[in-house]
Amino acid sequence: MTRKLQVVAVSGGLQRPSRTLALVEGIVTSMAQRLPIDVHLIELGEIAHLYGGITHPAALPDEVKAEIAAVESADLLVVASPVYRASFTGLFKHFFDFIHYEALIDVPVLLAATGGSDRHALVIEHQLRPLFSFFQALTLPIGVYGAETDLQSYRVSSPALQERIDLAVERALPLLSHRNVAISLGVQA
Repeated sequence: MTRKLQVVAVSGGLQRPSRTLALVEGIVTSMAQRLPIDVHLIELGEIAHLYGGITHPAALPDEVKAEIAAVESADLLVVASPVYRASFTGLFKHFFDFIHYEALIDVPVLLAATGGSDRHALVIEHQLRPLFSFFQALTLPIGVYGAETDLQSYRVSSPALQERIDLAVERALPLLSHRNVAISLGVQA
């Protein structure tokens, strides 16, 4: 029996409106045009006050535990963080500190980030990819970086960024075919 791909999208933006959230929504929209998916969106800005000061998983409120369970049971993760001082935000990293270290083995992860300029684009390779390599996740080959000029009025506005999103999703399709889901590769949904 096949089912829809369970996509969990984590937006590390801590404010609303958020360019990071806009990028995540752009990626998920592109995926939905190619794959049958169910999306669970986690906005860390909405829950950061619930886990920011907690150091032990047992002390987490049920709402945060439910979000962690969603991440740990995903078929595919889309994760994005704004760049702050050359890295992902501390609350983004702190959220992933609660994920069990074996929960993401071989789970495909599409990495994304936003920043003020293109000079921060390597955050995907130097910060995000090593974090998810620790989890033994399958980081997808193409990450998506959006600069402030690519996201106007809190939506993807740059044709180049949209092309990058579409390419990242297209290149991910063959790597998702082993999941027990209803995927018709090469067929628009």
